[in-house]
Amino acid sequence: MERNAFFDNAKALLIFLVVFGHMIQPFTNEYAGINTLYLWIYTFHMPAFILLSGFFAKGSGNAGYVWKLAKKLIVPYLIFQILYTIYYFYIGKPDWQTGMFHPHWSLWFLFSLFSWHILLIVFKKIPAFYSISLAVLIGVVVGYFGEIGHTFSLSRTFVFFPFFLIGYWVTEKQMMSIKRNAVKGVSLVVMTVLAIAIFYMPEFNSGWLLASKSYGDLGMEQYGGIARLLVYVTAAIMVVSVLAWIPKRNFGWLTKLGTRTLYVYLLHGFIVQFLRQYDILSVNNILDFIGIAGISAMIVILLSSKPVLTVSQPLIEGKMSIIRNIFNNQRSGTSS
Repeated sequence: MERNAFFDNAKALLIFLVVFGHMIQPFTNEYAGINTLYLWIYTFHMPAFILLSGFFAKGSGNAGYVWKLAKKLIVPYLIFQILYTIYYFYIGKPDWQTGMFHPHWSLWFLFSLFSWHILLIVFKKIPAFYSISLAVLIGVVVGYFGEIGHTFSLSRTFVFFPFFLIGYWVTEKQMMSIKRNAVKGVSLVVMTVLAIAIFYMPEFNSGWLLASKSYGDLGMEQYGGIARLLVYVTAAIMVVSVLAWIPKRNFGWLTKLGTRTLYVYLLHGFIVQFLRQYDILSVNNILDFIGIAGISAMIVILLSSKPVLTVSQPLIEGKMSIIRNIFNNQRSGTSS
């Protein structure tokens, strides 16, 4: 069965937004426009990524699968946790030293993704409506406990789990139904209104979107649960709005980028943190901003390229199939 290009196109766009969001983050305090765009992106890009991860988790749950998943996610997590610790020390990053179970920067996703698959073993036995409702309830409740935070990526694991679960339950037909013209029309209004609201919103704490802090840390200990429910609703509407515009057409190499997002996700931190640490980038005008968008796109393309995949595959996937294929092709070419 031919792979639906919609999903790879969506992942390609989302991984670009991950890199772009990390690139512009240092400038959010200086420019209201950049801060608005940054928060706007963060309302949907990780929820959408997580929803797609849940969609591709169908059929998971047995013991053998969990073991394979540990090798696919936990082993790279441990490897890159060590590599980033060494790298941060080398470039002089102040918070280079951290425990093995206190994820460096974006590595939380690997730990959480593994945990979501484990949770799925139980939650997939509960009917969809009730399992999603329970996941949302847990995501709301954990915010009241300050002890559940960055360690083991627990806070993000529980808060983002509803999106993974929705992705698991949703069918491809349901996913494609959001591409109707009526949905697209409404989505334009939704995306525009939200951008305007963010721009005029007084001091919105990005911690609500990052999901790694308790309500007490976010300054809303009493009514934090209501605020999180509003964030959930906003994120869900934005995910639908953005995915409605993702094309189903195969764009060749551009679509293929969507199959290599794990490489970009794990490796882009080495580039972004270097640029941040030495203040290499600056934004003084619109051209600088466009330039950062261009650099972000080049980072995605570079880290998705065959040479990078060839070198990093043993670390990320624990195998050397690309190198073996190159070697076999050279041997067969020589013998012929």
